[in-house]
Amino acid sequence: MNHLFLHCRGGFEGECAAEISELASDLGVFGYAKAKAHSACVIFVTHEPEGALQLIDNLDFERLIFTRQWFVTRGELTQLPVADRLTPILAATRELPLCSDWLVETVDTNEGKELSGLAKKFSTPLARALEKKNMIQRKGKYCLHLLFTSTESAYLGVSPKTNRSPWAMGIPRLKLPKESPSRATLKLEEAWHQFIPRDNWDKELQGSMKAVDLGAAPGGWTWLLVQRGMFVEAVDNGPMQNELMETGQVTHHKVDGFQFEPRKPVDWLVCDIVDKPARVAAMIVRWFVQGNCYKAIFNLKLPMKQRYQEVQKLLLRVESECEAAGTPVAIRARQLYHDREEITVIARRLSR
Repeated sequence: MNHLFLHCRGGFEGECAAEISELASDLGVFGYAKAKAHSACVIFVTHEPEGALQLIDNLDFERLIFTRQWFVTRGELTQLPVADRLTPILAATRELPLCSDWLVETVDTNEGKELSGLAKKFSTPLARALEKKNMIQRKGKYCLHLLFTSTESAYLGVSPKTNRSPWAMGIPRLKLPKESPSRATLKLEEAWHQFIPRDNWDKELQGSMKAVDLGAAPGGWTWLLVQRGMFVEAVDNGPMQNELMETGQVTHHKVDGFQFEPRKPVDWLVCDIVDKPARVAAMIVRWFVQGNCYKAIFNLKLPMKQRYQEVQKLLLRVESECEAAGTPVAIRARQLYHDREEITVIARRLSR
């Protein structure tokens, strides 16, 4: 299989294509990317017949920033009979590696949303047919992907079950609690799901921890930290939600987030300040170098041009400057579903 299908945010196809092309080249897998603006997907075609499978088996999915989900495929299935799509799809499935699970998807566009009903309706008969014909087995090392591009066409492929996103289209289904002060809550919650294994939440997000939220108002991120039982210093000149302040777990500092420093080191720094990404990156470096935090989740707003190159430069700057100061950090980044013109980054201090 020499086609690699990648989900991404609409409008960021160029960044997704540039990233996969560079990482594939680093692994000695060469090809070309097909990226149509606002299609919310990229198809990377390798020169070698099995190049895409080689790539997905050897490239760590967590290294990808602009890709939400991926799978390898032989290409698009076309002219699927509306009266019986299942038969040709099952026939094509027999040519794929053995799978233990399946996902039925569309792309994240308005056109894709129109096909979501078909995808949902088709999932149950597909599952029954796969199980009946013993085409899904627990020992399988891959996940089966079926992605509808129209009522008569679809991509069928696989992804390694230990090297992919666990969610269809790479989008976790989160619900905004009615008590939350803002929709920003969903962004931090998604970051936790993306960067911290659910089994580790009780360890890495303990109720006894201390946190600082820069650019906190009206309190979307602070609210989620409080729900975990943390004590939060919320830094913003704007007002915080009254109910949040009544918890007794929040101290509100009406000062500039770039100037604030905690009296004692905190477990978590979170930051959703809208400012130049280079300025935010410099501040994050300062927090780690001065020993003010052990972990951080922050957003970097992206420029209009050369966004992929700017991201690489900024992440390298944070890593190299922290390393040079004797406080090395491990970094991961991802453009989340709840991000817009930004990426979300997690940084962890390697020595404590």
